[in-house]
Amino acid sequence: MKQKKLINTQLNLRNKFLKQGVQMIAPETVFFSKNTKIGKNVTIEPFVVIADNVSVGNNVRILSFSHLEGVKIESNVNVGPYARIRPGTILKSGSKVGNFVEIKKSIIGKNSKVNHLSYIGDTNLGKKVNIGAGTITCNYDGVKKSKTFIDDEVFVGSNSSLVAPIKLEKKSIVGAGSVITKKVSKNSLALARAEQIEKKNYKIKK
Repeated sequence: MKQKKLINTQLNLRNKFLKQGVQMIAPETVFFSKNTKIGKNVTIEPFVVIADNVSVGNNVRILSFSHLEGVKIESNVNVGPYARIRPGTILKSGSKVGNFVEIKKSIIGKNSKVNHLSYIGDTNLGKKVNIGAGTITCNYDGVKKSKTFIDDEVFVGSNSSLVAPIKLEKKSIVGAGSVITKKVSKNSLALARAEQIEKKNYKIKK
C-alpha cells in the first residue's frame, strides 16, 4: 500500500508539472518532491531526481542523471548531465554546472561555469568564474570544514586543488595542475607544481 501511494504521488506530481508547462522527455523516469517549485520554460531530461527543497527558476535545463537536493536554481541555468547538487547550494542566473560535477553548500555566481569532473564544497564563486576540469576545493582537513572564496572573473586551470581556507582575488589565474594553499592576489597568476624534467634517450633498466 505504501509503495502504491508513493507511485500515485509521483504520477500526480508529474502531471502537475506537465500541465504547468515543464517539458519532460520521459516523465516516468523523473522524480519530484512535494515541495518542488519550478518556473517557466524548464526542460528536464530522463532519470533526474529532484529531492526535498528544490526551487527552479525560468529557462532552466536539467540534463539526464542529475540529482538535486536543497538547492535554489535561478533563471537561465544549465545543470548536468550526471551532476549532483547538494543542500545549501545556490546556482545564480546564467551559471552552468556540467557533467560529473558535485556542488555542496556553495554559491555559483552569475554566468560562472563548473563544466567538468569537479568538486566544489563550502565555496563562494563570484561572477564569470571558470573552473577547469578536475578542480577540487579541499574543504575538509579531517577535523573541520573551511571555506573557499573565489572573486569575479577568476580562471582556475584544470586539475587544480584549492586547499581551504583560501581566497582567489578578482581576475586572478591558477595554472593547471596547481595545488594552491595561499591567497592569490588580484590580477595575478599562481603556479604551484613541480618543474618538468626530461631525460633524453632514457632506457628502462632490466
